[in-house]
Amino acid sequence: MQEKGSISIHTENIFPVIKKFLYSDNEIFLRELVSNSVDASQKIKRLSSLGQFNGEVGELVVDVKFDEEAKTITISDNGIGMTAEEIKKYINQIAFSGATEFMEKFKEANDANEIIGRFGLGFYSAFMVADRVEIDSLSYQDGAQPAHWTCDGSTSYEISEGSRTTRGTDVILHINADSTEFLSKFKLQEILDKYAKFLPVPIRFGTKTTSEPDGEDEEGKPKYKSIEIDNIINNTNPAWTKSPSELTDEDYLSFYRELYPQSMDEPLFWIHLNVDYPFNLTGILYFPKIKNELEIQRNKIKLYSRQVFITDEVKDIVPEFLMLLHGVIDSPDIPLNVSRSFLQADGNVKKINNYITKKVADKLQEIFKSDRKGFEEKWKDIGLFIKYGMLSDEKFADKANEFCLLENTNNESYTLKEYYEKVKDIQVDKDGNIVYLYSSDVAQQDGFIATAIAKGYDVLVLDGPLDTHITSYLEQKGGEKIQLKRVDSDVIDKLIQKDEKIELILSEEESKKATELFQKAINRTDMNVQIEALKADELPVSVTLDEFMRRMKDMAKTGGGMGFYGSIPDNYKVSVNGNHPLVKRMLESGEEEGQKLAKQAFDLALLSRGLLTGADLTSFVKRSVEMI
Repeated sequence: MQEKGSISIHTENIFPVIKKFLYSDNEIFLRELVSNSVDASQKIKRLSSLGQFNGEVGELVVDVKFDEEAKTITISDNGIGMTAEEIKKYINQIAFSGATEFMEKFKEANDANEIIGRFGLGFYSAFMVADRVEIDSLSYQDGAQPAHWTCDGSTSYEISEGSRTTRGTDVILHINADSTEFLSKFKLQEILDKYAKFLPVPIRFGTKTTSEPDGEDEEGKPKYKSIEIDNIINNTNPAWTKSPSELTDEDYLSFYRELYPQSMDEPLFWIHLNVDYPFNLTGILYFPKIKNELEIQRNKIKLYSRQVFITDEVKDIVPEFLMLLHGVIDSPDIPLNVSRSFLQADGNVKKINNYITKKVADKLQEIFKSDRKGFEEKWKDIGLFIKYGMLSDEKFADKANEFCLLENTNNESYTLKEYYEKVKDIQVDKDGNIVYLYSSDVAQQDGFIATAIAKGYDVLVLDGPLDTHITSYLEQKGGEKIQLKRVDSDVIDKLIQKDEKIELILSEEESKKATELFQKAINRTDMNVQIEALKADELPVSVTLDEFMRRMKDMAKTGGGMGFYGSIPDNYKVSVNGNHPLVKRMLESGEEEGQKLAKQAFDLALLSRGLLTGADLTSFVKRSVEMI
């Protein structure tokens, strides 16, 4: 049997295009060819179970070998095999049914993944790295003759009698001069580890050395000897392919360590995904310890299709906030090899996206209801993730409102509803607004917190990277009567204004004189002095930054679309307590002594805010020593 022919393509030669266009992603040739061998192995297993193959299936395995001298890489299987006619049909015709479309589309595509597979070109990815490709195959069918196919990267091919004596297929790649990097054990191992780690049929890549017990030495200590064993790349039955009822907590943790061997921390908990209608999806998502930094580690969720690794770029399939999670998603229904815009518009992808969001919300709610104490203990690790979800996904937020926690300065935790009930009767101002007081830095704002607590008020701790946005979220979702004010954004009686009126004991002329005294002592354009009627036992001077302006500037820092505010310089309000005895004393002292006292009181206020630094701090210390 000898036959030469030409692959009919109604367009220019496709192989140079494949080589040139897919060059940057050329390692995927191994994924495609190994996946084809796995498919062939699974087909023989299926035919046997259906009674359509009565021979011995044997131990199915895919072998990957390379020969550095001969410059070849060989992928072998003992799967279904092919006859000469099948090679002509599957390799020459079907693989090129999409060739014309490929030629039209390749210019628009962004990467190889958008093309390989979609046009049935998986096998031909071999020509990205090979000058010549051979197939040696023997079909499982009774009386089948071995067949040999060869192609040198042009549209010509040759079919002749093959040399294979056992069922299966060898694909031999004669590596081109530009791709000799793949003739390396380390390189091939790396690619196989990436793409084939969980394929359902064993992938063997040579052997590896291990040790086994070998009795005891003269001192009675255990001895070991080195032995060579098959180097099996993959775990053929990973945790996500099993039923949750088959798995223990240790199984889930062990699989996590297999996925992320470098990870120091164990996950907090996990969700096992398993759905077969209206789409097919399995997987396990792990909740890592995120802490209080917004270091969103992308590419931690790996996407598979029938246990073949495809990508860790999952942002079109997984909602943005879930990118914080780790784990695996496996779905044959996700259109993997098409453009991103198609992905975003695809109905299945949207359904999968919604399904995952719902499963995550349900799991969090279940943990919250069944183990409230444990949930509160984990809050520091999962709070950032939940807040991110609430800000970016409305459906998630609807459920999360029930388990999102607010913590106060006493380390007590409340749901949004519980906290509203706690403060609605106490922290209400004269206009009926319910004011939530919060601190963004408990240590630095301690004086303001103590003043609020002395009034019987509660202070929340909102010191995370997303909490600037969460304050706005709580106001929007809590109704028009809820306001959030940072505890140091004004004096406490101004933050929650009551009907009671405090009279100012200073006359109009004294107020004017006190204002001028402080303005001269401070001598800064970013400080606006105001005389306030406060209780005599409150601080003589407070320095505050307007809540609205500060919030806008914080949002600008975290990329909240308020860039304009970020460029406006800080402007502080200096509240002078006109009823404090010290102010009266300043007015009754001479000009020089009065200014000295005013400057000292102002510097104390700055010191309490952590705003007194450099030469001003040195001057303050020196003045304080003199006054003592």
